[in-house]
Amino acid sequence: ATSRQLIVSSYLLAPKNLPARAAFSNSSRLNWYHRRHHNCWTRLAFAPNNPSCRVSSPRSHLAVHHPLHNRIMSPNVVSSLSMSAVEETSSTSLSPNENIDTQEKMIAKKVSATPSSLDLCGERLRSGDLVSFPTETVYGLGCHALDQIAVQKVFDAKERPLSDPLIVHVTKSEDALELWAASSSMDYTASGTDGTNDSITQQQQIEKRALTALTQHFFPGPLTLVARAHPTIPQILMANTGYVACRSPSHPVARALIDAAEVPIAAPSANKFGHVSPTMANHVMDDLGEEDVWVVDPSLGNGEVDANDAVVCQVGVESTVAKIEMITDEVSSSSSKVLGYITILRHGAISSQSIREALEKENLSQYFDVSDSVKFTSEKVHNVAPGQTVKHYSPNVPCFMISSSRQIQSDGEVQLNEEERGVLSQSIIIDYGKRLVRYQSNALGYRDLSPEGNPSVAASNVFETLRWSETVDGATRVFVPQLVLRGDESEGQQHQALVLAVKDKLTRAASAVVVNTFQ
Repeated sequence: ATSRQLIVSSYLLAPKNLPARAAFSNSSRLNWYHRRHHNCWTRLAFAPNNPSCRVSSPRSHLAVHHPLHNRIMSPNVVSSLSMSAVEETSSTSLSPNENIDTQEKMIAKKVSATPSSLDLCGERLRSGDLVSFPTETVYGLGCHALDQIAVQKVFDAKERPLSDPLIVHVTKSEDALELWAASSSMDYTASGTDGTNDSITQQQQIEKRALTALTQHFFPGPLTLVARAHPTIPQILMANTGYVACRSPSHPVARALIDAAEVPIAAPSANKFGHVSPTMANHVMDDLGEEDVWVVDPSLGNGEVDANDAVVCQVGVESTVAKIEMITDEVSSSSSKVLGYITILRHGAISSQSIREALEKENLSQYFDVSDSVKFTSEKVHNVAPGQTVKHYSPNVPCFMISSSRQIQSDGEVQLNEEERGVLSQSIIIDYGKRLVRYQSNALGYRDLSPEGNPSVAASNVFETLRWSETVDGATRVFVPQLVLRGDESEGQQHQALVLAVKDKLTRAASAVVVNTFQ
């Protein structure tokens, strides 16, 4: 924690994981820090120097929530739960008898997307503060990418581990090229000391051509490229991996904001780490309302976007992430024309086949092996790109995948035992392509991302629907289908790319846990 922050070892909250935090000042007096979430309130009362606490809530049952792992536990196991740092300066000193319901303090604020407003947001970014803004994928939480203190603010606000890197956003391809070692115009050569300079120079030239070709072909758009960084790039951006990620958003508000800032903007999704990514300004306020951040809402001021800003993030899922890595083994490179690998690390709207075709147009396809290698890692692993952890995009309700063997065809018969019926009566089903539709009548709530199995529609709905599941009263579980590609879902590049993206989001929302029963 920074000097302005304190660590609190554990805390209690009401069902549906309604966050409420408490921080202690240096004296024995109590500092309160209260948070509202989904219009419900939770009260915590800590006696000084007393580890016990009293909790009252509109709901009758209490549970314990770990902010990173979203685990639900009974109150008798409240121990050793780490909580991310709480801003001491944001807390308000109260006596234990005071009513904290009146002490809500919302620090974040919405601002419009008018030119004058974006100019102020740009000035704010240059000065090292945070601004959340819409892109064609999801809302981002932006900061000055080359200001290490500003970057740290993003990690603090999101409660994000430093092992998860950030993506830099620019408007021009040439600005992206300056971030990478192979394509930067700044003096830097990764020359060897063993006579391999010529080989390295050739690899750099090929890597530069590939980066140039891919940025020109896909920028602006939902593709993030990861490559070896120029030495001037702050390591905090890259989780100390030496590889920096960059993309150019196509959303007009995002582009106008970057131009107004006059600096590259590092921006992960604007939510608490591991939670569902936001596609609306209100989603950002739900997660980051108590952080010092401005949230750009295009529905304010000019009326160009509907008030619910549902069309702001049209793709609805994060960008495809592709890593370019050159082969350093001279023997391996001498026996083949292949000089490097381009690996898809996160599925989005751009497919690996689209990348192959872009390379072919520039006569570069023979130099690269293009493949998909999406991983599921722990939070302790330092990744070169975000979105790799096994638990990600998770609602604040336990989520599980129903195996394909329990997905009933239209003529199938529903077979549920009494225990399963009881569980389903308190559960939400988030479906795709009617795979679980026969269980709809047994569920507390049901939504299909796309009954027709349209991955574009499903991708635009997935995050909003996961957040909806958190708001249903009485819901204790969320079930999603395990997606196994059908024959008609393996054709068409963008179609397949978005199916894989939806599958990835649902898999990580469920922490890759597949079950054969509703339990």
